[in-house]
Amino acid sequence: MAKRACALHILVKTEAECLAIKQQLDKGGDFGKLAKKHSTCPSGKRGGDLGEFNKGDMVGPFDKAVFSGPELVIQGPVKTRFGYHLIKVLYRT
Repeated sequence: MAKRACALHILVKTEAECLAIKQQLDKGGDFGKLAKKHSTCPSGKRGGDLGEFNKGDMVGPFDKAVFSGPELVIQGPVKTRFGYHLIKVLYRT
């Protein structure tokens, strides 16, 4: 059976913007609210919620972070062709 994961993310254009948002999160900022405010991905409207997806569904660097990084820890900046992501893996199955 394919590995599945559920994750939230915030997508922005620049690494500097990504790092600034990560600082806010490190100080206790609300991931969902920051995603709604800053994310350029349509998932931003849902607080960055990507729902469940299979390993291999997302672009390489994003997929690698989701399936090999820690759960419930904000990872990033992760650079893809779409921009810079902050990723929070909620669970993997």
